[in-house]
Amino acid sequence: MYKRYSQSWLKHIDFIILDIISLQGAYLIAFAIRQGGVPYAVPLYRMLGIILALVEVLFIVLFSTMKGVLFRGYGIELKQTLEQASGVFAGITAYMFIVQIGDAYSRIVVSLTAGFYFLLSYIFRILWKRVIRDHALHNQAKPTMIVVADPQDAEETIQNLTKQAYLPYKLCGIVLTENIQNEHDVQGVPILCTFDEAATYICREWIDSVFVNVNEWNDDIHIFLERCHEMAIPTHVCMPQVLSVGSNLDAESIGDYLVLTSSIKLASPGHLFLKRCMDIVGGLIGSVITLFILLVIGPMIYRKSPGPIFFKQERIGKNGRRFKMYKIRSMSLDADQKKAALMAQNRVQDGMMFKLDFDPRIIGNEILPDGSRKTGIGEFIRKTSLDEFPQFFNVLRGEMSLVGTRPPTVDEWEKYQFHHRARLACKPGITGMWQVNGRSEITDFEKVVKLDTEYITNWSLKLDFQILLKTVVMVFNGKGAM
Repeated sequence: MYKRYSQSWLKHIDFIILDIISLQGAYLIAFAIRQGGVPYAVPLYRMLGIILALVEVLFIVLFSTMKGVLFRGYGIELKQTLEQASGVFAGITAYMFIVQIGDAYSRIVVSLTAGFYFLLSYIFRILWKRVIRDHALHNQAKPTMIVVADPQDAEETIQNLTKQAYLPYKLCGIVLTENIQNEHDVQGVPILCTFDEAATYICREWIDSVFVNVNEWNDDIHIFLERCHEMAIPTHVCMPQVLSVGSNLDAESIGDYLVLTSSIKLASPGHLFLKRCMDIVGGLIGSVITLFILLVIGPMIYRKSPGPIFFKQERIGKNGRRFKMYKIRSMSLDADQKKAALMAQNRVQDGMMFKLDFDPRIIGNEILPDGSRKTGIGEFIRKTSLDEFPQFFNVLRGEMSLVGTRPPTVDEWEKYQFHHRARLACKPGITGMWQVNGRSEITDFEKVVKLDTEYITNWSLKLDFQILLKTVVMVFNGKGAM
């Protein structure tokens, strides 16, 4: 029987429990210092203790703060603990503001709890990691045989496997498939036997698992794996031909097949569900704001350029799906027909996007007889990003997200090369990494692609919140808009 290590947030349930103990302990100490006694004896403070625990667990799950906890050094752990303590108490502050009971609690108790929580959590994490390390090295390490082609592959495999401080395996020996003579060990790990004798050796010795890392497969390797299966020995088969095309891998069942799935990003259903919930809430709020904006600027647009206030344009969404994106019209009705004549003035290389220093198609934009430029309502709408607000309707429809990548037009999409296609791996967003890192000031499309793929590869709910906050700041100062 093989114990599969969890890949979910429950993988580090021990650290989560320790953090809850740290928080409640800090709460007890803070209350005893300020008020005396136990907070759970007071109904109001008993409820706060429960809310503290709920907010903490929610923060851990949403932002995956325990990811890689075993491999974080002292400095990184200090930073992560400080971020978590700050996040938890920001959530508590928001709770008090929403329910309007902040005045009922002692600010000193809350502040002391935050400080003690940070200290206790950091100390417990460091101490518990030492306990886990010592326990794993001395009590739980599983004797594992490595099967590789030659000593060079063995050296590379050993270095790769032993670079993790908490690997739950003990490399007990090596077997070379090429049966090279006069080799006794590699980096201190002994060569146990010839490949022909490997199955018999496993049958007679203490071997908990086998790690196979070979590039060329043959009948002998298949027979060896069948023998391991007969002996119920867990085998870890490395597949370089798969690993070379994707670093995010997941084993899953499709029909009657067990497949290894690779992707630019593997996201849990729970995180995607929360992202969609955030989109729905943000979409509803944004749609209401859009209606108020239309009441104000709609008549102004119509006076300057009679016609529909809304503008629909076909865009390319996730994985090539076509959809109609909504915007407040800031250009003349024949803007698309004039685009070809203005292509020579495009600031973006290779025509992969279309940006002009001064766009005469925008409502109110004029070049006066003296050569000076005059702007109007259309330029104001674009500068303040008011034209983007109807995209909240697309968010509610599920065609877009609050945060994602910029959806290309059809003519832009038709010019895409293979690596450009990667930026369509997620839903397009109203804002994104490109928008908060220069927006229209970026004229190199390859940099846009790099920023978008960086967003997808490192996606998390925490990153979405950070981008949303940066977007709000940029909208108010008008930086990069065009």
